[in-house]
Amino acid sequence: MTTQYGDRPTGQQPHSAPQGTATGNVLSIIAMVLGVISLLFFPIVFGVIALILAIIAKTVRHERLAVPALVVSAVGLIGGLLLGALLA
Repeated sequence: MTTQYGDRPTGQQPHSAPQGTATGNVLSIIAMVLGVISLLFFPIVFGVIALILAIIAKTVRHERLAVPALVVSAVGLIGGLLLGALLA
């Protein structure tokens, strides 16, 4: 910040709001774990929940691991469905 008398600094720091983005990856990690679990157990239940959590992590919370969580949950859902169809 400057004063009205020129470009001399006033000694005050500009106030910025704290950023709440990308601080925790809790939803992304839960989505990844559920995506892996959905490969073997109840892919419709665990895979869909994992996809929903990954989408929330990406759109609402802007987590860093949201894109890998989306991939893992989608692969877990589709892979679990295909594996279940092959073994049934």
